[in-house]
Amino acid sequence: MADFQTRDPRSPAFWDERFDKQFMPWDHGGVPARLRQFVQDSPAPLRCLIPGCGSAYELVFMFDSGWDATAIDFSPAAVAAARLVVGERRAGQVVEADFFAWQPTAPLDLIYERAFLCAMPRAMWPQVAARWAQLLPPGAVLAGYFFFDDNAKGPPFGVSREQLQELLSPYFDCLEDEAVTDSIAVFAGKERWMAWSRRAG
Repeated sequence: MADFQTRDPRSPAFWDERFDKQFMPWDHGGVPARLRQFVQDSPAPLRCLIPGCGSAYELVFMFDSGWDATAIDFSPAAVAAARLVVGERRAGQVVEADFFAWQPTAPLDLIYERAFLCAMPRAMWPQVAARWAQLLPPGAVLAGYFFFDDNAKGPPFGVSREQLQELLSPYFDCLEDEAVTDSIAVFAGKERWMAWSRRAG
């Protein structure tokens, strides 16, 4: 186990240190299967935001599928890692930004969730859910992987079904809820693919 100086996941320095020391147990190392299916099944290319993007493997796959995607992270080390993954031609689509301040240049169709909510301390979850709702117009979708666990320590900070429903039901309706077959070790048996539609009003 690496010896870390920073312990607050609300700070970019927390994530910088882990990227710099190559301690990234949340890193899938590629594009998970259910996202591939979701992108391939989409009837049209979508405008997508990937918050807390980490290494942003998914961004390349979305680009190659004709999507307009932007990945953001507030950790400079994560942004640097992602830009190496996506390559020089697409590096401009990886932006160092605070999720709570970033603004899209055009309406989003999708926010892709992958280990972003569970990276945040539980006290911040209502703020995250409200920001998702603020960024997505009615009919747009929040889709991705949600981590279910009751371990007090984190990250990752797991959610219960009741907590997730309480967080999202004021803004979203659940469209999909499926088991995940290709989880990495830290999430194995504890994550589900879910898609939520932004409700009007």
